[in-house]
Amino acid sequence: MVDLPKPMRPDFRGGPVIFLKEVKSELAKVTWPTRDQVIKLTIVVVVVSFIIGLYIGGLDLIMTKITALFL
Repeated sequence: MVDLPKPMRPDFRGGPVIFLKEVKSELAKVTWPTRDQVIKLTIVVVVVSFIIGLYIGGLDLIMTKITALFL
């Protein structure tokens, strides 16, 4: 018989209070973006999404026209 490994289980020693203290400690280390950075990056995401949408829409239109020629 082959020995299968036991499923990985998280180690929750210490309980929820210690866990929440560790979460707070880790969140204190995070470098949060400034408001201006968030606004600029949101604009970038919207513009890139729009461009990709136009590209995919254009491909769809072209493929539809090509399919209509053959059918």
